[in-house]
Amino acid sequence: MLAAVFILIAVRQVGRFTFAIWQVMLFGALAVLITGQIAPADALRSINIDVMVFLFGMFIVGEALVAGGYLECIAHRFFRFAKTPHELVVLFVLATALLSVFLMNDTLAIIGTPLTLALARRHGLSPKLMLLSLAVAVTTGSAVSPIGNPQNLLVATATGMPSPFATFAWYLLIPTLFSLLLAILFLRLFFSSEFTSRPLEPGPPVSCDSRSMRICQCSLAIIFLLIGVKTTTSLLGLGQFISLPVIAVCAAAPVLIFSRNRLYILKRIDWYTLVFFAAMFVLMASVWQTGFFQGFVDNSAAATVPVVLATSIIVCQFISNVPFVALYLPLLQQAGGSAVSFAALAAGSTIAGNFTILGAASNVIIIQNAEKQGETVTFSEFAKIGIPLTLVQASVYWIWLSLF
Repeated sequence: MLAAVFILIAVRQVGRFTFAIWQVMLFGALAVLITGQIAPADALRSINIDVMVFLFGMFIVGEALVAGGYLECIAHRFFRFAKTPHELVVLFVLATALLSVFLMNDTLAIIGTPLTLALARRHGLSPKLMLLSLAVAVTTGSAVSPIGNPQNLLVATATGMPSPFATFAWYLLIPTLFSLLLAILFLRLFFSSEFTSRPLEPGPPVSCDSRSMRICQCSLAIIFLLIGVKTTTSLLGLGQFISLPVIAVCAAAPVLIFSRNRLYILKRIDWYTLVFFAAMFVLMASVWQTGFFQGFVDNSAAATVPVVLATSIIVCQFISNVPFVALYLPLLQQAGGSAVSFAALAAGSTIAGNFTILGAASNVIIIQNAEKQGETVTFSEFAKIGIPLTLVQASVYWIWLSLF
């Protein structure tokens, strides 16, 4: 069953039928339940409620940013400072990477793709360049935060990090900044003709609903405030009183309470991703109980930085990063993994998304949304820049984490 799920996740097509990742994972979870490979009670206990609540809250905030036009308004105000294509791409990568630290990369992939293509059309840039910029920025930038992507959230919650934001920043901030600079250099190398000094034409003004803007500003302020409070109190040993789900719920509260579009926003959030996570927890718990995965990894080496990084990058191409982390985390804990090992797992499973399109769900989301507007990036086009970039980035993380 596990093999069938992994194969379907990789190919996603059987004959004339194309399957979404969430459908494949749901099929696998239902199959292990029906065949008795996991008891219903164990299946329910396996679902990480903290992760589910956090994703739900952040999806609400992300959708509110789009529904009210606030994200587009921010982008217009920020990118108007770019005078050339080179400046625009650099600003775009850095700004998107910064947003991914707080808003989850899958959320940015959903709400950022139309904005990215709009920027490309407005300024006459290659859609492929901008889509690849979005993909590598949301992937690389999200590595530095426990809420930057779902796999980091799993690492932070499953290991019970008392101060996840400070811990991630301590181990991953410096190599992530270097990795972002490398991403810009690789984009410039492979799209040299786009990085010209021609002046950009200013785009038309963008309007934003003032009520929606105030609500979004309130939600974002809550996120930043609570992250700051949690980081400060964690240093005093009191960080457990503000959990990651609490941050997400508090940030979503202004939208649910004050927005006139709350029902529209609730309908538009990424419910399929929530189904994917619930199903993934059930399937991976079943796999762990069988001992199948443990037999393939040497426990004595499982927690070393190079093994964690290499295993993450390779295996994530076949089963995507979130299922891999759900499987590898118990093994790493069993092997006595340290904070450095967990940081390596977060970094490796994250930058695996830069290797190929299949390395991260955010890549698939970007490509699927772009194809709705007649644009795409092929598997080979992505791999051409992604494979060498990931190898160099992995070397940066390896060197840095080996210092601890």
